[in-house]
Amino acid sequence: MGYQEKYQEWINNPYFDEETKEELQAIRDNEEEIRDRFYQDLEFGTAGLRGIIGSGTNRMNKYTVTKATQGLANFIIQEKGQNKGVVISYDSRHMSKEFSQYTALCLNANGIKTYIFESLRPVPELSFAVRELKAIAGVMITASHNPPEYNGYKVYWEDGAQITSPKDKQIIEQVNLVTDYQDVKMIERQEAISKGLYHVIGKEIDDKYISIIKTQVLNPEVIKEEKDLKIVYTPLHGTGNKPVQRVLKELGFENVYIVKEQEEPNGDFPTVSYPNPEDKNAFKLALELANKIDAEIVLATDPDADRLGVYAKDSKTGEYMAFTGNMSGLLIAEYILDQRKAKGTLPVNGALIKTIVSSNLANAITDYYHVKLIEVLTGFKYIGEQIKQFEETHQYEYLFGYEESYGCLVGTHARDKDAVTAVMILCEAAAFYKKQGLTLWDQMIRIYEKYGYYREGQISITMKGQDGAEKIKKMMEKLRNTKMEELGGNKVIQSRDYLSGKVKDLITKEESETGLPKSNVLYYLLENDGWCCVRPSGTEPKIKFYMGVKGTSLQDSKEKLDILANAMKKLAQ
Repeated sequence: MGYQEKYQEWINNPYFDEETKEELQAIRDNEEEIRDRFYQDLEFGTAGLRGIIGSGTNRMNKYTVTKATQGLANFIIQEKGQNKGVVISYDSRHMSKEFSQYTALCLNANGIKTYIFESLRPVPELSFAVRELKAIAGVMITASHNPPEYNGYKVYWEDGAQITSPKDKQIIEQVNLVTDYQDVKMIERQEAISKGLYHVIGKEIDDKYISIIKTQVLNPEVIKEEKDLKIVYTPLHGTGNKPVQRVLKELGFENVYIVKEQEEPNGDFPTVSYPNPEDKNAFKLALELANKIDAEIVLATDPDADRLGVYAKDSKTGEYMAFTGNMSGLLIAEYILDQRKAKGTLPVNGALIKTIVSSNLANAITDYYHVKLIEVLTGFKYIGEQIKQFEETHQYEYLFGYEESYGCLVGTHARDKDAVTAVMILCEAAAFYKKQGLTLWDQMIRIYEKYGYYREGQISITMKGQDGAEKIKKMMEKLRNTKMEELGGNKVIQSRDYLSGKVKDLITKEESETGLPKSNVLYYLLENDGWCCVRPSGTEPKIKFYMGVKGTSLQDSKEKLDILANAMKKLAQ
């Protein structure tokens, strides 16, 4: 069925409500818009659903959400997990609460118990709740850091991590088998309650979550000594506000300043163009407040509170300096490993996990502390998968996991990025270093002086719609068929194609296996500790170019990175 036929089906079929039909009638003369809404079904991939809110098969709406939920329900029934139940949470985005209700009632109509949070909660608490309640699965309604017009649907399995192989493919198969929207089951909420299927959760889980993350604190006495540390925090209109304020207050921090204009949940994200702590523009109001009160650390979490952005003062210049996700993640890693070593609690089989596009500074840090470094594909679910394996085999003890996209996990209470805990640990670290007369930025420079000046960058190119997806596909094919001998003046010494699973050593000409699942990713290891990587985004219509270098100073590493970035831009042409 072509996109026009699908459009007419939605317009004329009595199954679809009048509000949906009115929205679609309004675009009847816009061929391009009709095509974009109906040229495909919104794909349920390994990260679940993510798309623009609106009517159509290629949009996030109650029909596409419940169709996906019906497929998930069919799989849960196959697995005999109905009585274990599914935990559901949602963020501050438009339609998040409504989508969470549709999800719960579809699952309930299939005889599956649900635990739905009474109001919005962050990703890490959802992950924690799945484990705490011993549920079979979890669903988080969120589009993370995407623009306001987006929403999404992320599926977690009983270990608290997002679905990985083989469960991801099995669930996708069941979702794809639901081809008729009228096969979707629904039930009224009151009936679901009376049948004992619909359960509201809240304070009890909040208390347990906050209690367990506080056990990660390494130096509680330092917080008491430096309780006057000035902290500015913004939840960027999202879910982080209450848990972050609560944990900092309970630990004893007395000077926490909230950006009032961004404190309340708001799906329009009216004070930012893009609610992403990776975007420096998102910090405008926070930095204004920081300058006003002379704050020492400035923090921002994204709408579902799994990512954390950081600024800290340079004591030499008095300026607030931005941290990348690599920098903040590895500052936490260094703090944890250093303090656990000092306290004699660093295990002999300890492991740190990072994604393949994250900084090689992690390699230097783990070498120094004699800790195992494990690399996984992009996506925090692969870090969660490793933690599960550690629990089963006892081969390694998890110490820390992070990815360059501003997300990390301290502890094993959750199996996804946890910005609430990251805020807590960074504030503890800020207090610890303040006692030594250092800011977090000063400590970051000390880390570079200790291991080398590693610097990383990323270039994202947006290519929307069907045409954009085809361009990205052709670009990856072209790069895959191009023999790379040098990039940015650096010789390529190894290439990895994660789709074929092959690693080629360009010096010895030897070939080996990546040892990781197949993924549409190309990676090039360069001489002089450089590297670069190309992959299509799994959640946005983008192709992403990652790169890293090692220099002798901040300026030297910046210059090297600029040269490599320019070389990568040429590849995108």
